[in-house]
Amino acid sequence: EVQLVESGGGLVQSGGSLRLSCTASGSALRDYHLAWFRQAPGKEREAVSYIGVSDCTTYYGDSVKGRSTVSSDNAKNMIYLEIRNLKPAATAIYSCAASEDISMWNALGYECWGRGAQVAVSA
Repeated sequence: EVQLVESGGGLVQSGGSLRLSCTASGSALRDYHLAWFRQAPGKEREAVSYIGVSDCTTYYGDSVKGRSTVSSDNAKNMIYLEIRNLKPAATAIYSCAASEDISMWNALGYECWGRGAQVAVSA
């Protein structure tokens, strides 16, 4: 089973950008379908982006479409999420998740999760 650890969170000013990293160990990410989710206080978990590492297929949630890039580095066994033009509504805990079967936006389909990285966007 793959273990995931997020990094790169922090405090960002409104309009700024942030790049999150998700480092995997225990298994190769190319064998998984991966996604980024976020959860703000008091709100439901929201799908942010998906990447199929084996074929580099990417999808983005409506809230970040056009302002976000998800990518992978197979040599480093990592995936990345960059979000540009951040707004305070993007304040949340961002988590990466992995699934052996394609799950897309269904969080319940992901069997492996990182602990998350806190992102706070100031007004």
